[in-house]
Amino acid sequence: MAEQEQWQLQGSAAELYERYLVPAITALWAADLVDRAAPQSGERVLDVACGTGVVARLAAERIGSGQVVGLDINTGMLAVARSLPTGAGPRIDWHEGSALEMPFPDATFDLVLCQLGLQFFPDRSSALREMFRVLVPDGRLALSVFSAIERTPAAKALVDALDRHLGPGASATKRSEHSLADADELYRLVAGAGFRQVTIHTTTQNIRFPSSKEYVRTAGSDSAGRAGQRNGCRTPRRSHRSDYG
Repeated sequence: MAEQEQWQLQGSAAELYERYLVPAITALWAADLVDRAAPQSGERVLDVACGTGVVARLAAERIGSGQVVGLDINTGMLAVARSLPTGAGPRIDWHEGSALEMPFPDATFDLVLCQLGLQFFPDRSSALREMFRVLVPDGRLALSVFSAIERTPAAKALVDALDRHLGPGASATKRSEHSLADADELYRLVAGAGFRQVTIHTTTQNIRFPSSKEYVRTAGSDSAGRAGQRNGCRTPRRSHRSDYG
């Protein structure tokens, strides 16, 4: 738990994250992830590292009836998530807790979602084993991580500028967003947790900002929100889906 405390943030930072980053970037990725996962009416869905809840809310709208649960270790993120309207679909239950030790019994969910969170967990294998544990037999996991930063021109330009003007290592947090870019490593992690029928897709989104200043401001709200997590203009992302067994 101590290693994860670096991702804790204040409510104001979470509000900035929701105000700038979600509509500009993460909502686009969330729609793609939920489309690929294809949650069905009546299913029980868990959103791991849910942040302010964009994936959970889309899943709730998609299933219409069933159960949706959001889990995050970050108190500020969850406060914002709880303050936002759910929209169509079932009420979302928000839980504070670690992805490495989820507060749910075995075989609780039909579908687990995790958007751009796995790369930040201090023990990725443990987190994936927990996802496997809480899924029913024949349950499904859909997750996403960013691919190599070299394939994201705006983010690459930003990290290079940070290192050039602020000194070597200034971009370490931003670069960590892309720390799980290797598809073979991702496959081994997921398969090693017990999942079968693992497939990985690379998707590219075109994300536009009115100016470079607006992009940097969005990137700043990202760093404030999760000490660096999701970003980019024309951002490739690895999308993974696997079945339980």
